[in-house]
Amino acid sequence: MGLIPDEIISQVLDRCDIVETISEYLSLKKAGRNFKACCPFHHEKTPSFVVNRDKQIFHCFGCGAGGNVISFVMQHDRIDFPTALRQLAQRAGIIIPETHSEAGSKTKSIRETVFKSNELAADFFHNILLTGDKGADQAKEYLKKRGVRLETAQKLKIGFAPDGWENLISFLRSKEISLLEMEKSGLVVSKERGEGFYDRFRNRVIFPIFDIRCRCVGFGARAMEENATAKYINSPETPVYVKGEHLYGFYLSKNAVAKEDYVVVVEGYMDFLTPFQEGFENIVASLGTALTTEQIRLIRRYTENIVMLFDGDDAGELAMLRSLDLLIEEGINVKVVSLEGKKDPDSFVREFGIEKFREQVLCADTLFDYKMNVLSRRYDKQTVEGKARISAEMLSTIQKFKNEVIKQEYVKKLAQRLGVSQNALLIELGKIKGSSSGEIEVVKKKAQKESIRGAERNLLRLLLEQEHMIPSVLAEVEIDDFQDDQVRPIIEQIFDLSKTQKDFNVAKLVHFFDDQETTHFISGLMASSDFESADKEVLKKDYINRIKNDRVKTQRKDLCFQIQQAEADGDHQRLEELKRVFNQLMKRS
Repeated sequence: MGLIPDEIISQVLDRCDIVETISEYLSLKKAGRNFKACCPFHHEKTPSFVVNRDKQIFHCFGCGAGGNVISFVMQHDRIDFPTALRQLAQRAGIIIPETHSEAGSKTKSIRETVFKSNELAADFFHNILLTGDKGADQAKEYLKKRGVRLETAQKLKIGFAPDGWENLISFLRSKEISLLEMEKSGLVVSKERGEGFYDRFRNRVIFPIFDIRCRCVGFGARAMEENATAKYINSPETPVYVKGEHLYGFYLSKNAVAKEDYVVVVEGYMDFLTPFQEGFENIVASLGTALTTEQIRLIRRYTENIVMLFDGDDAGELAMLRSLDLLIEEGINVKVVSLEGKKDPDSFVREFGIEKFREQVLCADTLFDYKMNVLSRRYDKQTVEGKARISAEMLSTIQKFKNEVIKQEYVKKLAQRLGVSQNALLIELGKIKGSSSGEIEVVKKKAQKESIRGAERNLLRLLLEQEHMIPSVLAEVEIDDFQDDQVRPIIEQIFDLSKTQKDFNVAKLVHFFDDQETTHFISGLMASSDFESADKEVLKKDYINRIKNDRVKTQRKDLCFQIQQAEADGDHQRLEELKRVFNQLMKRS
């Protein structure tokens, strides 16, 4: 897919009315200047989903979702930006020209070649398994022993790589795939002396790995002998496959995940396959690794609720603990299952059945209880040293929660479980870098920041509603006057756009931000009540004055802190320079 010119994106935004487009998905009802409906992105009985035709944006006051018409189609149909844009362009009768850069075309060509090679290889391995040719009977017998049914093998396109050095090479050559293309796809390995190549996968059961769009990106190859040196051989990283960016089976389970609004994350191929085969469909496998940020964000497109179910051995426990902190940082609601007898999901389902498996999932522990149980096994919580080790590791997780109430409640719970004072834990929590333990100083800073945000956010909202004010505001303030991390990049983008685009508006502004957080922030601002009969010029001057005063206050405070540091360090030269800057600032204010 090539680059899409900005003017085409503007045409799509201009021609696709947001009310008409969303009406094809939802039943909208007029409510004053807006339209309302029950939000399609979360369950609710009272409508909190608002569409504004004037600004061409939507916003949900319940879950915070928001954006322009392209954002809506992306979020509703769970598709990427180019696909949503092309979908809307087709409806509006807009032809999108392909404008490939030379580098982009080359990259596209390589990726397409790798996809094609992988697809051909997956077909080759799968057909050999189905026909039983070239020693595939042993693979069939192996899968039968593991309880894999034929229809499941077909659905997941499981295959068999025959023993021998050039079976796949010969097949791909017959399909006009060059050795260089096979090497880029990770399907062959060069010989030690550089004299040719040989098949990477030999005498193994093959599990193709598909991306969310059902394109084959790589392979996992399982040895059939339990004493094999390497149980699994996987594809190396290629132009289409990076370990940690894909989830095994997600292309099959994504609809069930969205429907159930939670997903069970397991480790390996068989851990996914066996429960899925028995009807537990909202499940994915992390491909034998701790979850990565990319995998978590992929899941978050379908649900914010994850149940972790890794193997009960030491490696699984370690991967689970590494994943928990990352899940908290990404704002995911997480629970953890520890199967009875430390069994993996595959062996558990085969021994106890799928209903027992469901029961275990429904009884998942909170991450607090899970981590506490793990640490209590590792350290003696009856000793002072054990309590210190457990509290240190628990607090490192607790401090990652952004919600102060959750932090306080977990600290209280930890104090009760360890028999130590809550105050002592709060002091230790405050020592952790990046922690905001609710101490008075932190509360003061937050209150000050909220005050700053008020003026900056109101000025931003005023500019979005009264676009003709942008040049006059641009003449009076600098980007550095804005201290709010969410407001500053939006203001910067508005100023840039105002200099280059004559038909700038909110719907087009949203297009310039990739992250949903910013998109939702903008739509939330615009969906809140407008300034109605207030004098906009008076408001503008008031906001600008407050923003400039706040900046001076912050600069003075920073300088005072630096002066104290210079005095403490005995750095007289720096001290004099800081005092000079401070005095100049005082004269200007």
